[in-house]
Amino acid sequence: KKMRIDDALNATKAAIEEGVVAGGGIALIRAARVLDDLSLEGDQEIGLNIILQAIEEPLKQIATNAGKEGSVVVEHIKSETNPNIGYDAKTDEYKDMVEAGIIDPVKVVRSALQNAASIASLVLTTEALVADIPEESSAMPAMPGPESYMGM
Repeated sequence: KKMRIDDALNATKAAIEEGVVAGGGIALIRAARVLDDLSLEGDQEIGLNIILQAIEEPLKQIATNAGKEGSVVVEHIKSETNPNIGYDAKTDEYKDMVEAGIIDPVKVVRSALQNAASIASLVLTTEALVADIPEESSAMPAMPGPESYMGM
């Protein structure tokens, strides 16, 4: 419970410092519109497309967590003319996020984007990465064999 209070306090401080934007991941979707007019070629175009896809991920994940198809929700938001319209996962409705009180501090959104770009830059300039192969977990553990019941 203390962590929630700390999070709320830090979010309030960040909002006071730099202001707020409509929440629920739509600020990033709206920010991506300024990149639409860029005409890039080669690796730069590929990099831009990666950024544009990554920017959609927070909203997609919110929708997916609510049991919706993330891509459908993103496309619906992109087609909206009101920049504050977003997806409220709690009520399963599209609404004006600012009016609904669903907001994000600008500082938090900006920092997340800057940190992601910094990590991406680090990965791109690294010669090798080491990662674990994720293990598939079954929904239920395997049943013990008959020998475990017979004392063998």
